[in-house]
Amino acid sequence: MPGLDNHLCFALYAASNHMTRLFVPFLKKLGVTYPQYLVLVVLWERGAQGVGELAAALQMDLGTLSPMLKRVEAKGLVTRRRQAKDERRVLVDLTPKGVSLRKRTEQMLGEFYCFLNIPLDELFGLKDQLRHFVSSAGPKETKSGPVKLSEPAF
Repeated sequence: MPGLDNHLCFALYAASNHMTRLFVPFLKKLGVTYPQYLVLVVLWERGAQGVGELAAALQMDLGTLSPMLKRVEAKGLVTRRRQAKDERRVLVDLTPKGVSLRKRTEQMLGEFYCFLNIPLDELFGLKDQLRHFVSSAGPKETKSGPVKLSEPAF
């Protein structure tokens, strides 16, 4: 049995927690939490989104996302409105305040990358490795859900 420091799962867990702790002071300047920040990033990148589209992009379940969107809306950063064509569909969009926060965020990200004190090429390489891990590790998804693994024959 490998020790704690030799577990990949612990290294990923510790890295995620460390990154979040490092990022929190920068997010406080913006007045948002980390998950709220991610919602803003998706909206800045892709424009107005349905709640289901946001949940898929952020890999969050609707039960977590919906209450968080209410809090972001209460901060005046997004609006949520039902579409006239299909009232079941809720569209989330940025307010002018949410749009203007992007400029401050871009400046803050430059400061944050300097704060990390790791060369940008190493950071981008790490990001690429983590994306590869997420897309490759584990069972592959199909239209009907994850592929079920059979029991080994030994």
